[in-house]
Amino acid sequence: MAALFELAKVLRSKNAGPFELTFDILFDSKEVYERVKSSGKINEQTICELYNLTAEQIDHLVFYDQALGIKITILRDISSGTVGDRDVYGAQQHAPLMNILID
Repeated sequence: MAALFELAKVLRSKNAGPFELTFDILFDSKEVYERVKSSGKINEQTICELYNLTAEQIDHLVFYDQALGIKITILRDISSGTVGDRDVYGAQQHAPLMNILID
C-alpha cells in the first residue's frame, strides 16, 4: 500500500473559475497511473466523503489515459473571494486526497 502523494508526480488544486475547484493528479509512469486507476479508490464516493459533498457537487471526475492524469472538478461552497472564503486561490484544497491508500 502507498499513499496517493507518494505515487503522484503532481497533486494540486486550484480555482476553475470563481465557483469551482479543480484537482489535478498527474503521474510520470504509465504503470503507476494504471495502478491508481485500477485500484478504484479515486471515485465519486471517495470524493464525496473526503469533501463532504453530494454527487451533484462533482462536476467532473475524468481519467486522461494519454496524459497519465486524473482531473476532478467540484463546486465550491462559496465563491472565491467571498466573505468567509478561506482559500481564495483554491491552492490548498488537495490535502484530503494525499492520504488515499492505493493497493
